[in-house]
Amino acid sequence: MNTKVGLWIDHRKARIVLLTDKSEEIREIISEAEKQPRRSGDSPLKGKYESLQVPADDSGQRILTENLNTYYDAVIASIRDAESILIFGPSSAKHELKERLAENNLADRVIDIETVDKMTDRQIAAKVRERFMDIENGVKT
Repeated sequence: MNTKVGLWIDHRKARIVLLTDKSEEIREIISEAEKQPRRSGDSPLKGKYESLQVPADDSGQRILTENLNTYYDAVIASIRDAESILIFGPSSAKHELKERLAENNLADRVIDIETVDKMTDRQIAAKVRERFMDIENGVKT
C-alpha cells in the first residue's frame, strides 16, 4: 500500500498525517524533552546552596539530547513504512529529525522540509493532502 506521511514537528510534539489510497489518519506523539532544567529543593533559593539545586549544563544537555532522541525514535517508528515523507514545523526539530532519519537509512524518503508556524490539525491535514496532490499532478512547489 502506498503510504504518504506529512508531519508537523517541534521539540514538544509531532502531529503525523498518514495518507493511504483508502484512508487518512492523524497521530500525535508528545515529547518528554524539557528545555529548562527544573530546580529542586527549597524555594526561594538561598546562598551557597543554589548551585547544588540546578544541574550542570552538560548533564542537562545530555538528558535533553537523550529525551529528544527517544522522541525522534518514536516518530520514526510511527512513519517507518512511509514511501514519501513531508516534514514541516517552526523549529530546528525538523532538521534534527531528518538527521535521525538518515541514521536509520530513511532520509531518501523525505521529499521536502518546510518552515511553518503553529497549525491546527485540520490545517496540517489539508497541507499534507494538498502537497501530495500537487506532487502527483506534477506541480512544482
